[in-house]
Amino acid sequence: MSNVLLVEDDVAIRTSLTRGLRDRGHAVSSASAALDGLRLAVEERPDLVVLDLGLPDLDGLDLLRMLRAVSRIPVIVATARDGDAEMVRLLDAGADDYVVKPFSAAQLDARIRAVLRRTGGSRTDSSVTVGGLRVDPRTREATLDGAALDLSPKEFDLLHYLAARPGEVITKRELLTHVWQIPYGGADKTVDVHLSWLRRKLGETSAEPRYLQSVRGVGVRLAAPA
Repeated sequence: MSNVLLVEDDVAIRTSLTRGLRDRGHAVSSASAALDGLRLAVEERPDLVVLDLGLPDLDGLDLLRMLRAVSRIPVIVATARDGDAEMVRLLDAGADDYVVKPFSAAQLDARIRAVLRRTGGSRTDSSVTVGGLRVDPRTREATLDGAALDLSPKEFDLLHYLAARPGEVITKRELLTHVWQIPYGGADKTVDVHLSWLRRKLGETSAEPRYLQSVRGVGVRLAAPA
């Protein structure tokens, strides 16, 4: 599973691609305007951005340059023009790949996987080890000090998302967006309950944490015990 940010102003296209990419195992957040897309790219740190050029508030090429000024997140540009000059312009501006409209979710999925293989951008395809904790997304198995953990699907997704970002403070909003795929709305209580269940299975409590450390007013981070 990779975390994809889709910046597309057309509601029908955005909805269709979001559904298609989620069906293929990606976590998807979206924005309908350039500045919202830039904010989400900085705040949520997706594995890859899919960027439409025809945005209402800013030219997509300008947004691409702004992204490149602050981040090396892989970017696939969606364009309606397929001439050589256009492709050279996009690649020179910092795009990692491009896809010409109209295109299907299946084609975009293949492009995403190819770019992430090439750039090493996805943090979610290989197993992760933090201290005595090992999480393998390919087999969906997790072990602690060599002993298998009995996790529900959502508990596994939550643990893997945190373990893939060791030491980073992750907000509950980010977890709702990428683990529950609820970019808007949703309740922090949902995250709190699953964190409580996960702590129990890791043999710890919020008062005596080992791996899961709460940061008051911000979120949670997963780190190896000191």
